[in-house]
Amino acid sequence: MSHVPAPNPAPNPAVDATAAFTALLTAEGRALLDGLRDYDPSQELATATRLRREHPAELVSAAIGQARLRQRAVAKFGAEDAYRMFFTPHGVEQATRASVALHRAQRFQALGVRRLADLCCGNGGDAIALARAGISVLAVDRDPLTCEVARANAEALGLSDLIEVRCADVAEVDTSTYDAVFVDPARRGGRGRIFDPEAYSPPLSWAVEAARTAPRAALKIAPGVPHEAIPDDAEAEWISDGGDVKEAVLWFGTEPGARRATLLPGGASLVGRGLPDPAVRPVGRYLYEPDGAVIRAHLVADVAAELGDGGLIDETIAYVTSDELRASAYAAAYEITDVLPFNLKRLKAIVRERRIGVAVIKKRGSAVEPEDLRKKLKLDGPNSCVIVLTRVAGAPTMLLGQAVAKG
Repeated sequence: MSHVPAPNPAPNPAVDATAAFTALLTAEGRALLDGLRDYDPSQELATATRLRREHPAELVSAAIGQARLRQRAVAKFGAEDAYRMFFTPHGVEQATRASVALHRAQRFQALGVRRLADLCCGNGGDAIALARAGISVLAVDRDPLTCEVARANAEALGLSDLIEVRCADVAEVDTSTYDAVFVDPARRGGRGRIFDPEAYSPPLSWAVEAARTAPRAALKIAPGVPHEAIPDDAEAEWISDGGDVKEAVLWFGTEPGARRATLLPGGASLVGRGLPDPAVRPVGRYLYEPDGAVIRAHLVADVAAELGDGGLIDETIAYVTSDELRASAYAAAYEITDVLPFNLKRLKAIVRERRIGVAVIKKRGSAVEPEDLRKKLKLDGPNSCVIVLTRVAGAPTMLLGQAVAKG
């Protein structure tokens, strides 16, 4: 009877990926990766061919892939950290920007948190910020490669004493001995961004219940979350950085029912007072554009109240107008010179007569695309202006003016 050899086991992509990553942690791998700091992606083939003469092909491929991820991560983590850290593709995509993670860590620190369970820790960006704030962190993720990356990052940044990485299903982790819980569910799948909170991994409902088990908790969610989906016992905070809304956070154990907008890097934080919507009024001398975090938090009324005689230009548009100039940390101000029904021919004549060569074109409630309009205007000249395409009392309108410098 002949012996039939057993078939070779199918390769395990997860094991292969983890092995390729751990090879980067060797002296050879680290040296190779350090040499790729200024790597030019357009020269990838030539770079790979040259390096493969001296290093294993698998190691070269892993190093080049990691070099690309580090370059992408600079925007979120800064060059000093990004070029010392390690990443997975999903980890870079979903990682919290360092400035936002720092803000959250400082809030936890101010709440007296000393031990925190970071559930769905990803590559460890939030754990790093928390550890730097002096908080001891249990970082949990179920993906073995992600855990290896998080562990390597804690070591690379000298934070291993404060960050324990555990590869486990977050649903099976006992968080009862921790001061706080932070949950960052995956909001991207194989087809891109996930908009249904119950399709998060883990689902929003599970994350909320996990947050309620601790004295303090924060749950990171998409900034577009419907307000009606926010639990009554949670504080909701929308955070922008440099004017771009980055995320929303549900806080438990702080101010139930509160709505907050926080603007980074300055750190100004506006807490809603439950004010009714401002009245609609004619366009005054100044137009105010609330920060995106303020709009997402439904706090435009609070900005209008801050401006004294502030009112809306349209009941459906988040532009506030006022006759007086008042400084606001929560809105950009523009001095308006012209309020005109939208008319392309008229606008072209104005920019030509005033020799406008530079125009900042903004829109809210208009079907006109700014870049299409820019091409049609054929801007030319030494002067500049701001053009706002919007609705005023329901009518398509163009507002012309100048930005007012803050301070």
